[in-house]
Amino acid sequence: MYDLSKLPNIGQTLAHKLVRVGITSQNDLKSFGSENSFIRLKTVDKNACINILYALEGAIQGIRWHNLDSKRKAELKDFFDHVK
Repeated sequence: MYDLSKLPNIGQTLAHKLVRVGITSQNDLKSFGSENSFIRLKTVDKNACINILYALEGAIQGIRWHNLDSKRKAELKDFFDHVK
C-alpha cells in the first residue's frame, strides 16, 4: 500500500481517516477526486473543514494546497458550502 502521508498536504491523521473510508492509495484518491473523497471523510469526521478539501485537491495535483489555482479554490468553496 502506498503511504498516503507521503503526498503533499496529507499528514498521518488525515491518511488514517482516508484509509478508514476506503481510500488506501494515491490512485484511489485520484479516482474518487477531492469532492467525493471529502464526502467520504465526512462520514468519519463530521467537523472536516474546507482546508481538508483543499488539502485533498492539492494532494491530487501534487502541490501544496496554498498554491491551488484561485478558480479551482472557488469551485471547491462552492462545493463545500453546499455539503456542510
